[in-house]
Amino acid sequence: MERLGICFSGGANATQIVNCAKLAEELGYESVWLAEGHGGDQFAILAACATATSRVQLGTAITSAFVRSAPTIAMAAMTVDQLSGGRFILGIGSSHKVQVEPEHGLVYTKPLTRVRETVELVRALISDGNVQYHGQTLNVETFELWFTPYRKRLPIYLSAVFPKMTELTGEIGDGLILTRSTLESGAAMRQHLIAGGERSGNDGTGIPIVSLLPTAIGDSKTDACDKLRPGFAAYTGYFPRYNRMTADQGFADEATAIAEAWARGDQDGAAAAVSDGLIDASGIAGTPEQCRAKIEEIRASGIDVPLIAPFANGPGAEEEIAAVIRACAPAG
Repeated sequence: MERLGICFSGGANATQIVNCAKLAEELGYESVWLAEGHGGDQFAILAACATATSRVQLGTAITSAFVRSAPTIAMAAMTVDQLSGGRFILGIGSSHKVQVEPEHGLVYTKPLTRVRETVELVRALISDGNVQYHGQTLNVETFELWFTPYRKRLPIYLSAVFPKMTELTGEIGDGLILTRSTLESGAAMRQHLIAGGERSGNDGTGIPIVSLLPTAIGDSKTDACDKLRPGFAAYTGYFPRYNRMTADQGFADEATAIAEAWARGDQDGAAAAVSDGLIDASGIAGTPEQCRAKIEEIRASGIDVPLIAPFANGPGAEEEIAAVIRACAPAG
């Protein structure tokens, strides 16, 4: 079976996501993931997916190390893991300063340290049932579980964009989550995983790499790209980290033009600055045949599990997302 997952990042409501998760399982997808942000509570929706499915893995891609307390993250993860019978993967990331501070009113500092300490605390609480933790960014006098977890250790994947966080993943993580990766990303990130793994005796060569890839189908590649332009513009225009990533991927002119348009409030202009080449490099867009061929390229490039990430909202959201799920379904 070809390894393929799907990630939801908003647009569809909770019921629609659960229906699409059931469809993905029926069609042979390996995993279902939920992003965090503005699309509903990811753990609540994954809990619903857990009771509606029986085989697919379920993961967060990602939960922020800043906007929930570490004990809350641990308990939420254990809850979904129990409801799913041990099918849960906890994806943790640092999120972004432009989200954490203005949207949540929280201080964003030392992201690498915060992620490291969150992983340490979560693992200790799940394993031992109680924890006392005093770090640079986390200080928990004591926290005790009043229930027994389904498993004493859950897989924890870390999200990364640049080398330092990727090396941290190699050092302490069970998997790596990328977003909008190119065909060059898998091999490059693998080297950073290996370098990080050498610091702790981990085998960075065996750490799985998954990647969220914006996905749209259409009657032509241009038609599909048009569906993805607004999302690419939002991520590249609003998030400095993704803007830099876009430039580093060889699209510096697009990154600059998108950021400038976004800064002046011209979202249509930002979307118009997203080229077909940028989308083709770090997304999946085209006819169903073109999309399936691109997924094969991505898998061959060193991404262990491509995660298609369709986006749709409004009355027809579920039907549009389901159409992408069917079009990209793995071959038997």
